[in-house]
Amino acid sequence: MADHDSPQEVAAKFIAKVQESPFIMIGLTDGQHSEPMNVKLDDDQPNVLFIFSGHDNRIAKGGDAMAQFVGKGHDFFGCLAGTVSQETDQATFDKLWDNRVEAWFPNGKADARLNRFDIDSAELWETDVALSGRVKMLFGGTIKADESSSHAVVDRVG
Repeated sequence: MADHDSPQEVAAKFIAKVQESPFIMIGLTDGQHSEPMNVKLDDDQPNVLFIFSGHDNRIAKGGDAMAQFVGKGHDFFGCLAGTVSQETDQATFDKLWDNRVEAWFPNGKADARLNRFDIDSAELWETDVALSGRVKMLFGGTIKADESSSHAVVDRVG
């Protein structure tokens, strides 16, 4: 994630990492703690993460929210700000529902609520430490800026 990556390239890297490990920590900015949730992506709706939950889940009341993401290999990190609301489109609900979701809801779809997290902004970090930096991590030493990760701030476009 070089400084010259376009917002689309940064978003594509984030999406790829979420597809590898679709878990985030998310919470409303109401003072309650965040909790781990599984997310779903819909290619037709960029800048949105979908989350199935119970009707009484912490995020179900909706509102401003923050989410944190750590890539499967601990090589990509994200902090996302946005708004949680209920997804009311039944077609989207049905499209994202699958056996893995159903396993969490013993009474099926009636127990589930589909939340949408519309991302307004994100800070993303890719920790692609160079080989020289990895050696320094193992044996001690200071990692220089050109041996460490890159960082991007992305605001919602459009």
